[in-house]
Amino acid sequence: MIAYIKGNLTYIQDDSIIVEVQGLGYEIHCANPFAFQSFLNTEVIIHTYHYVREDSQMLYGFKNTDEKYLFTKLISVSGIGPKGALAILASVDVAGFAGAIEREDDKFLTSFPGIGKKTARQIILDLKGKLTGALSVSAETDDDTSGAHVPETQLAEAKEALQALGYTDREIKGVMPKLQQETINNTDEAVKKALALLIK
Repeated sequence: MIAYIKGNLTYIQDDSIIVEVQGLGYEIHCANPFAFQSFLNTEVIIHTYHYVREDSQMLYGFKNTDEKYLFTKLISVSGIGPKGALAILASVDVAGFAGAIEREDDKFLTSFPGIGKKTARQIILDLKGKLTGALSVSAETDDDTSGAHVPETQLAEAKEALQALGYTDREIKGVMPKLQQETINNTDEAVKKALALLIK
């Protein structure tokens, strides 16, 4: 198992990054490749999961061990593969997702592409009580924490609005990490903040 890769971040693609280590370029698939934009051409440490199947081998990369742990747990759930797990990680903070599972929030879980009610219930059944103790972040379930991050339903609605305005997935993924750190109270405000970040 390749636990992490330390090397020079040489290239960022729509769904992956390239990290060069002693002349070898490792392609690492990530939820938000453009979240690493500020580290381009510098040395980075990327936590990785080496996914091996009979017909393929792929490296998946994460900014921290919490994201990696959540990814490994998600792909253990029936009906969720690596692409589905990355799609979840692309638009949610780890603590928020763990909190939703503890609350058994079906509506929140089914807001992700490819997650229906059956899969949402399977996620809750398989992962409830197994995340919060293992993660270094606190999985708060209080709604009063909305000021710290954009609520996930508003984030999803903002992404849809940006797509309707003609922005590409690449452009939207590039601003999502910054948008998640903003203090936002409604979807309109989320869209306005995202547009401001896209114009910069």
